[in-house]
Amino acid sequence: MLKRFHHRIRGGFGAIALVALFTGGAGGVPDKAPAPDPRSTCCCRDCPDENGGPATSSAHPVGAVSDHVIVISIDGLRPDAIEKYGAKTLQRLIREGAYTLEAQTIYPSKTLPSHTSMLTGVPPEVHGIAFNDRQEGSGVVRVPTMFELAKARGFSTAAFFSKAKFHHLVRPGSLDYWQGPSSNIGHWMATRTVPDAVDYMKHERPNLMFVHVGEPDFAGHTFGWMSFAYKWAVKRADGAVDTVLKAADKTYGRGNYTVIVTSDHGGHDRDHGSDDPRDMTIPWIAWGKGVQAGMALSDSIRTMDTAATALWVLGIAEPESWAGRPVASAYTPEARLAVEQALSGAPAAALR
Repeated sequence: MLKRFHHRIRGGFGAIALVALFTGGAGGVPDKAPAPDPRSTCCCRDCPDENGGPATSSAHPVGAVSDHVIVISIDGLRPDAIEKYGAKTLQRLIREGAYTLEAQTIYPSKTLPSHTSMLTGVPPEVHGIAFNDRQEGSGVVRVPTMFELAKARGFSTAAFFSKAKFHHLVRPGSLDYWQGPSSNIGHWMATRTVPDAVDYMKHERPNLMFVHVGEPDFAGHTFGWMSFAYKWAVKRADGAVDTVLKAADKTYGRGNYTVIVTSDHGGHDRDHGSDDPRDMTIPWIAWGKGVQAGMALSDSIRTMDTAATALWVLGIAEPESWAGRPVASAYTPEARLAVEQALSGAPAAALR
């Protein structure tokens, strides 16, 4: 079994990253979680709401298109790396789903601001997260996340983060479970994050789950985007996606869940954050129940559309104040009708 590695990004990543990326090849990650390290783990089950009580949800909610949505963010994944490096799982999702390799992230194209927009549906000037590290005393994002809106409708939620900075996205009462490193100097590889997500999925069957995979970003900062090490990081991330999908097949049944795979930013040389197209352009792939197969999307898709689409699949309208909008064109006419009925309050027939 592959070992779990905690490491320092940039300067301290080198030798440890090489071992983590190359050990065991470029396939999937184990689906059994290693024992947590209490010194580095920060997590919360049945997280308290803003009044101090447990976060609760109604039993057995029903989604419009699907009862289960999985959002996977591959940190630092450039769209052109998918074909160039033979990311077989992502290539399969592209063939079998709806996609664009020209979606756009926000500026500045940094991890925390970008993920905040991805999960809140609004730009940085609205959500207020312009910094890119965990900052003690800065609190949590000031606007609701997609998790919070899903919880308000009775859906169960979970998030698996690989970087400590994501703590700023955990609003009180928004997540039934979440975990991530507790320190800026300790990042988790997919060999830690994904087995934990798989284990939780098997036992708790969340309606909305987010999984963050950090390998391409780690390798890009240390060795350079599109370097040999970055190639292997992309393959490792691709294997991580495959592991999640296989577990979801066993848990929910094949064809009974919907997936969105995307990224927060690209990169060039050993950095990102600019308005360079290599930093700003990201993949966006929808796959699974209700998705049109083999469809190249012509819409101008932005990272903020991810949250709106995930909620839309569950039958929840995005707030009018959001900049993000559901990518309805990625879904079949039957799926769009099911959502329309759900949003209108009319009884909806089960989507087959």
